[in-house]
Amino acid sequence: MKDIAEKLKSAREATGVSIEEAAEDLNYKVSQLEEIEIGNYKNFKDKFLLKTLITDYAKYLGLDADEIIDEFNDFVFESTSKIPLDDIAKASKQKEKRRDVKIKSPYTATENKNNTSKILIIVLVVLLVIAIVFFCYNYFIKPDKNPSFDVSYLDGGK
Repeated sequence: MKDIAEKLKSAREATGVSIEEAAEDLNYKVSQLEEIEIGNYKNFKDKFLLKTLITDYAKYLGLDADEIIDEFNDFVFESTSKIPLDDIAKASKQKEKRRDVKIKSPYTATENKNNTSKILIIVLVVLLVIAIVFFCYNYFIKPDKNPSFDVSYLDGGK
């Protein structure tokens, strides 16, 4: 990381750009660029952010960003390859346990929506069957009590 830091700092100084001007042009904090130029990568918790900062800074200074990032990737690999395999296995198991925990939310739960729609359909079908039975009973099965069809008056009320 020190090699990258030295390349970036010397390129900035060679162009005559102040660190404040570079930070303003890149829309980064001066402190971020200062940490990069001294090679203090430990203050960056997010390695992807650090990689982005270094890439942008290298491009800004007219350096070959791909070459700088290759060096950065080698550095990151060297520092992460020193992690014991047992620690990696433990971290992997913890990650799997966290993945198994599922949070149910009324906004994302699909079970309740499916059950509600099934119940609604059943209720509608039952109401439709009741309506059909009622209609059939009143118009086809039940004797007609409509007086307009009563012919008993023709016989003299007998």
